[in-house]
Amino acid sequence: MDAPAASEVTDAAAALATHTRKQLARLALIAFVFTFIAARVVVYLIMSRRMPDLYFYVGQTHVHHLNYGIFMLCAAGAVLLFGPRTLRQLRGCALLYGVGLALTFDEFGMWLHLGGAYWQRLSLDAVVIVAALLTLVALAPSWREIRSRDLTVALYLLVAVGAFVLTALDMVKRSRVVPELERLEQRAPQ
Repeated sequence: MDAPAASEVTDAAAALATHTRKQLARLALIAFVFTFIAARVVVYLIMSRRMPDLYFYVGQTHVHHLNYGIFMLCAAGAVLLFGPRTLRQLRGCALLYGVGLALTFDEFGMWLHLGGAYWQRLSLDAVVIVAALLTLVALAPSWREIRSRDLTVALYLLVAVGAFVLTALDMVKRSRVVPELERLEQRAPQ
């Protein structure tokens, strides 16, 4: 049996790397989505007093969950930079990265404006953008596999998503949901 050509070995390694990259991106995306949903539900339940106050305080200072997310992102980065990289560690880092991203970007509006209401639309916008980027990484073909029809479909999808986002934002702006959530936040335990 002949030995595989160098190009075949390179192609196989590239295919494995792409497959692994997509798996890791999917793990990060799943962790991101579930963590974002859990964070929003828990905050709502605490603010509506249907759940005890689980916030962490240092003295009189409320430590927001974006801080936990930053530490998680730092831990994932440190493991990837300084530790040996087994597939198990890569999967753990992907999960940690997704959780850290969700906790951090869930409060994006607060850290961008250095305060303000938790329910800022800017935070939701940031989460949607990060989720979309993670989805693209998780589902997109490798650069060598992209064809012109893929670019055409991507353009149509981009226009459709843009129209959806504009419509959804207009609907939220016209609804009473955000003012009600902000009123609830004002009554929440400090």
